[in-house]
Amino acid sequence: MTTTKAAQQRAQAKVEYNAFLAGCPSRQLLDRISDKWVVLVLCALGGENSPGRPGAAHADAPKAMRYSEIARLLAGVSQKMLTQTLRSLERDGLLTRTVTPTVPVTVSYELTDLGLSLHHMTRGLRIWAQTHMSDVLANRENHDARTS
Repeated sequence: MTTTKAAQQRAQAKVEYNAFLAGCPSRQLLDRISDKWVVLVLCALGGENSPGRPGAAHADAPKAMRYSEIARLLAGVSQKMLTQTLRSLERDGLLTRTVTPTVPVTVSYELTDLGLSLHHMTRGLRIWAQTHMSDVLANRENHDARTS
């Protein structure tokens, strides 16, 4: 009987992940990263801090942000939802939370390398949505007119 090391087991599991299968754990990850707040947090921490430029391919360098900065940038997010989103992203290793012992305590969030790799894809989704929203709205209107 041969034994496998943890790294070998992870490598084997990686090969076996198939999101089309009901029991695949990658489905949980897909569910997490398809959340609008996750996408927007990743975009914000990725340096896309220009909400006045819809559809623009503008992105500054990724940077650490304080909770209040993220909350201001993400119009409409509740304190509870932002806290839950940041905690889940930290747990998944997509961002780091740094506490600086100042008065009052300063807490900042920053993308990890793993989070930055996902940011590149979520940025594309956000830009696509902003660029094509007028087409989607027109299609909805046409569809509703045909079906009513």
